[in-house]
Amino acid sequence: MAEDFSVLVLASDLGIDARSLLTRSDEIDEEENWQDCAQYLGDEDFSDLDLLQFFTLQGLDKSGNRIFRIVGKYFPARVVSAERLKKYIFQKIINECPEGPYSLVYMHSTVQKDDNSPGITILRWIYEDLPSDIKDRLQVVYFVHPGLRSRLVIATLGRLLLSGGLYWKIKYVSRLQYLWDEIKKGEVEIPDFVKNHDNVLEHRPLTDYGIEPDPFQLTEVQSSSFSLNRYESRWVS
Repeated sequence: MAEDFSVLVLASDLGIDARSLLTRSDEIDEEENWQDCAQYLGDEDFSDLDLLQFFTLQGLDKSGNRIFRIVGKYFPARVVSAERLKKYIFQKIINECPEGPYSLVYMHSTVQKDDNSPGITILRWIYEDLPSDIKDRLQVVYFVHPGLRSRLVIATLGRLLLSGGLYWKIKYVSRLQYLWDEIKKGEVEIPDFVKNHDNVLEHRPLTDYGIEPDPFQLTEVQSSSFSLNRYESRWVS
């Protein structure tokens, strides 16, 4: 026996907007997204954070995505609360890149865990609490100079602490030369200390794995073999 079904016929001359009946779920989604946005919009002054330049809008990557540059070393994790950081990030995105795809270039160079890192759990909380539209528009996260510790944390705990959408968007960039494969030079400003750190990694590749081959720079200390030989000859005599 055929199942019962019904057909809704809307006459075009009755002056009824069919969208109110056929796309109600889409309108609900838009309304929820707006409600999510409204809770972050306010009159709070973020000029002090703007001066730090740790989260700035730059140019475009080669895929046509707008770029937000994040410089980890510039972020004062000890004095900025997670709630204020979340509001600041949201307002920057919604005001400076309200539509279209975007990417993040995160520079982890010389970041100190206690001073510059808010922690992976806070970052996850911020990301998950953002409106779905902003999360969907994020295309890729270029993680510059990740270091061994960051790789291990993300590899072991990333799938648990980060949503699948964010986890698979992370792309490690161990050297600046590889960043230029994704972004044209000049589209994103590279601080001098990031360039210097890149040079250190280029000449000391083991530093990538947390191994410093010459931590005390003994190779730069003048050899004392001459003076030892001089005193040795006196002792023999």
